Amino acid sequence: MNHIKDVQPIRDKQQLEDMKWALKRHCSTRDYILFILGCETGLRVGDLLKLTKQQIIGLKSRREKILKVKEGKTKKIREIYIGNCFDEVYQYATELNSEWLFPSRKGDKAITPTQAYRQLNKAGDFAGVESIGNHTLRKTFGYWFYKATKDVAMLQQILNHSHPEITLRYIGITEEETNNILKNFSVFN
Repeated sequence: MNHIKDVQPIRDKQQLEDMKWALKRHCSTRDYILFILGCETGLRVGDLLKLTKQQIIGLKSRREKILKVKEGKTKKIREIYIGNCFDEVYQYATELNSEWLFPSRKGDKAITPTQAYRQLNKAGDFAGVESIGNHTLRKTFGYWFYKATKDVAMLQQILNHSHPEITLRYIGITEEETNNILKNFSVFN
């Protein structure tokens, strides 16, 4: 498996679309919804895999589509707005024959992080997207959130990082910004 630092966010909108297509075409709706929900929420794959069908279906009656999740790593309760992907996730959840949102085909349990990794990599191969891993979803969320808001303090809080530098390094911003500056810099110009 890729080391967490080798895994990159998807920084290109076309590659995001290509991943969605590859997941639908070559994997399954389950894997597509995992990708969408992960990229829209910034939740760790391990936390996504613990979600139940009822957690999504129960949101239908609420005006605000806020999912409450107890994060496995931090043990903190996070409230996450999922209105941007709710309709797709809800439609998928209503068609499930399992209590799990991301059910395994082997018995009544959720897929494992290893299986999620395999499916994401399979789609990445078809989509021509490299450096894919389970953290790609969370890093992609962070990257696009930062690009849209430039609010590293809020992103640090969302991702539960201890320092802004950790957050920027995690989403690959410091490396990207350095490379962009170096493209236009030369000692001899």
